[in-house]
Formats: sequence, C-alpha cells, structure tokens
Amino acid sequence: MKSLLIATNLVLVAIYIGFSTYWVDSSSEWWHSLKRPSWQPPDFVFGLIWPYNFLVLIVTTFVVADNSTNYTWWTVIFAITVAAATWWGYEFYRTKVFRRAAVALILCALFTVPLLALTARASTTMFLLLIPYQLWLATASSLATGYWYLNQRTK
Repeated sequence: MKSLLIATNLVLVAIYIGFSTYWVDSSSEWWHSLKRPSWQPPDFVFGLIWPYNFLVLIVTTFVVADNSTNYTWWTVIFAITVAAATWWGYEFYRTKVFRRAAVALILCALFTVPLLALTARASTTMFLLLIPYQLWLATASSLATGYWYLNQRTK
C-alpha cells in the first residue's frame, strides 16, 4: 500500500509540474497587458520558488510515507491541493476568469494547512521545509485576488 501511495504522490507532483508548465504562459501579450498588484515579486522569484516547492513536495512524499500512519490522508489532501492549483492555472491563463482563479488558489492554500499538520507529525524537518510552500501559496492567493480586483474579469 505504501508503494502505491508514494507512486500516486509522485504522479500528482508530475501532474502539478505538467499542468503548471502547460497552462502558465507569462510571455504572452495578454499577460503583459495586465495590471499587476504592487506586491508582486520580481519574475526571478517565481523561477526560484517553484523548483524548490516541487523538490520539497517530492522529498516530503517519501519522508511522510516512512514516518506517518496518516499517509493516506496526506495523499488525499495533497490531491485536493494539486487539483486546486491546476484549476487556478486553467482559470487564470485559459479562461481568464480571475474570480475563479483566486478561489482556486485560496482553496489550495487552505487545504495545505492540514497537509502541513500531517507533515509535522511525520517530520519536523519536512514541516519546516514546507513552510515556504505555504507562504508562497498565501502570496499567490493574494496576487490572484489582486489580479481579479485590478483587471475586473468576473465571468
């Protein structure tokens, strides 16, 4: 069972990476025409934080599997966060409905809280290493809300 859960989580990370790469397009004319929230970090920060986040999620998959009796719940909650994060990419970049994109990221950030709690029970180190992921999701949620407000896409 543990091997199946590990494989499931690795597939979830691959889906997360794949859809993030497929849907997110920050080079388009449309993207450059948007009004940006004043608190948006410089572009290079995105290039640094996402590889870190994905690497920590992969390592956490193995550590939590080895040290937790709640690994099934961890997997279910992680699947919800991946679904919400990929939903954000679709809504923001494909449908351009910022309201739904903001809701998706807020849900992702909220569901990451129990994910962190389960991780803390399994490994203090991995819990601490996942805190930047949670902080990033909170920042991204506020940015998504800022884009919604500034660009008034309310389909």
